[in-house]
Amino acid sequence: QVQLVESGGGLVQAGGSLRLSCAASGRSFRVHAMGWFRQAPGKERKFVASITWSGSSTDYADSVKGRFTISRDNAKNTVYLQMNSLKPEDTAVYYCAAESEIVVGQWDYWGQGTQVTVSS
Repeated sequence: QVQLVESGGGLVQAGGSLRLSCAASGRSFRVHAMGWFRQAPGKERKFVASITWSGSSTDYADSVKGRFTISRDNAKNTVYLQMNSLKPEDTAVYYCAAESEIVVGQWDYWGQGTQVTVSS
């Protein structure tokens, strides 16, 4: 079992930066790949970024490549999303998720989400 709590969201002007954090509890955090997803009003939840359990490999949605960076600190049971050059279209609720230990691409655990609003 993994419990996830996001923080760091807020209101920022276009071109600004935010860093989201996701604090995890549970003994198995270190074995899970972790990801960030986002959901804009009236739209489906979409993949943003992911990182393997070791942190050696990352993946990004095309819309955020070069602007967002995912990282993790297993000693602190925390995963981060550094967001730079923010655009109004980045406005969404951002969710942290932990991947299944068994099924690749299946996200078993979710946080409650944190709101990011980018003003133009």
